[in-house]
Amino acid sequence: MAKARKGETPQILPSREDILAFIAQAPGKVGKREIARAFGISGGDKIGLKRVLREMSDDGAISGPRTKLRRPGDLPSVTVLMIEAIDDQGDPVGRPVEWDEEWGEAPRIRVPADRAKGRARAMTAPGIGDRVLARLVPEDGGQGYVGRVIKMLERKPPAMLGIFRMIDGQRRIVPVDRKGTEYVVPPDGDKDAEDGELVSVEVMRGRSFGLPAARVKERIGDVSSEKAISLIALEEHGIPYVFPQSVLDEAEGAEPASMSHREDWRGLPLITIDPVDARDHDDAVYAEPDPDSPGGFVVTVAIADVAYYVRPDNALDREAVKRGNSVYFPGRVVPMLPERISNDLCSLREGEDRPAMAVRMHFNADGRKTAHRFHRVMMRSSAKLSYQQAQAAIEGRTDEKTGPLLEPVLKPLWQAYGVLAKGRDAREPLAIDLPERKVILAENGSVDRIVVPPRLEAHRLIEEFMIQANVAAAETLEARHAPVVYRIHDEPSFEKLDALRDFLGTLDMSLPKAGNIRPSQLNNILGRVEETPNAILVNEVMLRSQSQAVYSIENIGHFGLNLRRYAHFTSPIRRYADLLVHRSLISALGLGEGGLRAADEKALDNIAGEISTAERRAMAAERDTVDRLIATWLADRVGATFTGRVRGVTRSGLFVELADSGADGFIPISTIGDDFYEFHEAHHRLVGRNSGETFQLGDAVEVRLAEALPFAGSLRFELVGEGRTGRPSSRRKPEGKRFSGKPARTPPAAAREPRSRKPSSRKPGGDDNGSRKGPRPSRRERGR
Repeated sequence: MAKARKGETPQILPSREDILAFIAQAPGKVGKREIARAFGISGGDKIGLKRVLREMSDDGAISGPRTKLRRPGDLPSVTVLMIEAIDDQGDPVGRPVEWDEEWGEAPRIRVPADRAKGRARAMTAPGIGDRVLARLVPEDGGQGYVGRVIKMLERKPPAMLGIFRMIDGQRRIVPVDRKGTEYVVPPDGDKDAEDGELVSVEVMRGRSFGLPAARVKERIGDVSSEKAISLIALEEHGIPYVFPQSVLDEAEGAEPASMSHREDWRGLPLITIDPVDARDHDDAVYAEPDPDSPGGFVVTVAIADVAYYVRPDNALDREAVKRGNSVYFPGRVVPMLPERISNDLCSLREGEDRPAMAVRMHFNADGRKTAHRFHRVMMRSSAKLSYQQAQAAIEGRTDEKTGPLLEPVLKPLWQAYGVLAKGRDAREPLAIDLPERKVILAENGSVDRIVVPPRLEAHRLIEEFMIQANVAAAETLEARHAPVVYRIHDEPSFEKLDALRDFLGTLDMSLPKAGNIRPSQLNNILGRVEETPNAILVNEVMLRSQSQAVYSIENIGHFGLNLRRYAHFTSPIRRYADLLVHRSLISALGLGEGGLRAADEKALDNIAGEISTAERRAMAAERDTVDRLIATWLADRVGATFTGRVRGVTRSGLFVELADSGADGFIPISTIGDDFYEFHEAHHRLVGRNSGETFQLGDAVEVRLAEALPFAGSLRFELVGEGRTGRPSSRRKPEGKRFSGKPARTPPAAAREPRSRKPSSRKPGGDDNGSRKGPRPSRRERGR
């Protein structure tokens, strides 16, 4: 499509090919604004362009932040490189930090030393593990790039993790990150580490040729323990987990908040309701009948005032934005803030004075919010209860603590929830329902068992109260024309809806083809299959059709929750987005110190992108840790048979989830039966070309554990028995890959799946607010 003249409105939007060609040819920054200007797109047509760009991003056709798009695999002229090797000439060799494995193998870029500057230059030359900002220039002959260092961004970390190995009589450090570098350990540098032990190592300088050297700094121990496995995930994903001393010093020096600019709410019987093992408590609740609205309630939510202690640009703030959020593993938490802040000064402890940001919300008898107002207060929690404890009291099983609270506090909370539930049901958020499993550890840090915790009404109560507080925060800031970092969740893309529509057609169900899709339409489908054999299958496919929730200063609403405006406000102890919302409220409402500065507003767009990335990074680390723990747990059961169900269908095989543990593994297509199997993408199934034997998403199967690779976190299964009977394919040239299966054949190592990339089971709907605190929030609370 040719460019339109300025002022002209194009008859059609540019094609994907036009957009990719423009990005490739543009000499500078390329974003939505530049593309719109180049193709003469203005006014309402920008909405269509935004949708096209979003779909291209979802499909992997473009990548990068909103203001700087590029084709996957294209390297910008200036980029950040991680130095990971020294070549035969003694020159550092690096790879781009921003590189997706789906683009192929990352290019290795030589960063030649500037020898003309002599010894002074050599002293500052980058070494292995360093990050540099480099200008890329084509190699002679046009093959590859050479990097010219513009700036050293950071030196290598003083310590890193690896596995100590004895290889051919030589001491080695094998990296925990499969992209990392192997090191040699001098005889006096092993600290008596044993073969296979996880160690912390310090990289040594001075070697220009051969493997770089490192010495063991600390022996961490058995690589199969949860501590070791979670540390591996932290290192692999580059998540900071050691607080700098300056941050710890600042936290220790913090003084309790004063009453300045605060209302005294210490007499209000607010209570906290959290998991049994919660260590910090950042929300408290209270409810009472609304005297001005028959059948209505006044609901109060108080949230820890983190903004009082973590001020813009102090050491605590710089570290918090770098981390973005806390990371939750089965046996530990890597907090966003030091314990002095998260577990002490900001934790709403029972019977202790604590500063808080609070919102008082009025709901009528139909559950519709009619008014709300924010306050900066000093509160004192009347009681710390667990979800199970509060639920038991409502069901008539009170104890010494809940007995006196039942009538004045707990019953009004449940009555208020009954009213709010009416509003929620009228709103009809997306109701995808899939079981959530929790890993329970033994005392030695290994997996003891995997359970499905019950979903209590107490969970739903806190969830709904937090959602409404988040909505109130977004509405207040928007009304004041103040900066907002929204939590947005877009509706499914056209392509994903078409795929969902095709799939539902195979079950004699349909979605309307015209107009925007609504959560209620999807809920209607889910309701029709509830308690049928297809329930899990439809919920799985529905989940995969959803977009991912992110943070943004541009509001498009939250599709999963069916809300027009939504911002995270309720968990500032463990999410930086919530802290930003607190600061904006403080500034907009004139509530004293710790508010958002005018200079900070310019950075909000970039920060929103960074904390969205940090959230995905944390989710990946949590998932990898659970995968490795389960693979370690099952390693001694190779050969055992299990029942499970198909969780994913691809051209290369089946992903299967075990029924008793929720463990995920892969069945290569080359080990399935003795037929040629064709991949029917729209139907999420593999079909035997001659026999018609069919394996479909959601099918129950019996499998044998053929291989468990704890370090990779992957399981390989073999089918026991046959698939369902179906119609043979009539196509002579089937789509996708075809394999002549040979039962129980183990593929060669090079062909095995390196990692079981299980489909995410995080829900786009639910609460998406992160109300619960404990070793690991539920997937509902983390959101998509």
